[in-house]
Amino acid sequence: MLTDPILYESHMHTPLCKHATGEPEAYAAVAEKRGLKGIIVTCHNPINEAWGAKYRMDVDQFDDYLALVARARQAWAGRVDVRLGMECDYYPGAELWLAQLLDRAEFHHVLGSIHSDLSEYKTLYFNGDPVAFQRTYFDHLAMSAESGLFDTLSHPDLVKNSHPAEWQPDRIMDDIRRALDRIAAAGTAMELNTSGLQKRVPEMNPGFAILIEMRQRHIPVVIGADAHKPERVGENYGQALDILQEAGYSHVSIFLNRTRQDIEIEAARASLK
Repeated sequence: MLTDPILYESHMHTPLCKHATGEPEAYAAVAEKRGLKGIIVTCHNPINEAWGAKYRMDVDQFDDYLALVARARQAWAGRVDVRLGMECDYYPGAELWLAQLLDRAEFHHVLGSIHSDLSEYKTLYFNGDPVAFQRTYFDHLAMSAESGLFDTLSHPDLVKNSHPAEWQPDRIMDDIRRALDRIAAAGTAMELNTSGLQKRVPEMNPGFAILIEMRQRHIPVVIGADAHKPERVGENYGQALDILQEAGYSHVSIFLNRTRQDIEIEAARASLK
């Protein structure tokens, strides 16, 4: 039996990031059809240096971003709860800029991401050895949690898509476990990103083996579809809830006002259309 909407689309983008389509109002319309309570707009953060510039808003567009979300929030008031978030690229040295940026507005959910496919990241950290690159990625993932800047770490094994033929998680599982120990100690949540089904390694991010390790460390999980077009809002949420339950989770989490709320998986499932 359907219940009142509970879940949010916790990871979605806008045209300001230069590789997404559709205004936030269109995303809200899909959220309503799929039984979501709201959307949290998490466009890619502006960066004050050359770092994936073609995939994010410019620094001088930040106020436009705030206005874009505020407009959608007003348009859908009383029907779909529209909130302001941000997806922030983490790399060592970015901490001060990100702290200053996040102080400029009242965010509801802040994602920390390491985009290992960016040329700037690869120039600094890829030395020709894909396995060493994977180890570096998970070390940086733990560093991102330890920065205290983020509520949730998004698509937390994204590096597997950089060199899919070299992705054998058992080979670096000790490194992954050490990273997860640090993330758990930092108290940061992690995302189950359903868009991984569309990537070079066609499974959600993270894969099941890592989810098992996360559950053993009581790391909370937030579901996000990483929607870059409206029709992907809430995509595969039911499947994601099934996977979480299979991994041993009884709750899924959301963030509002940068405060985590835990929801029973059965209640979350019953709320979806």
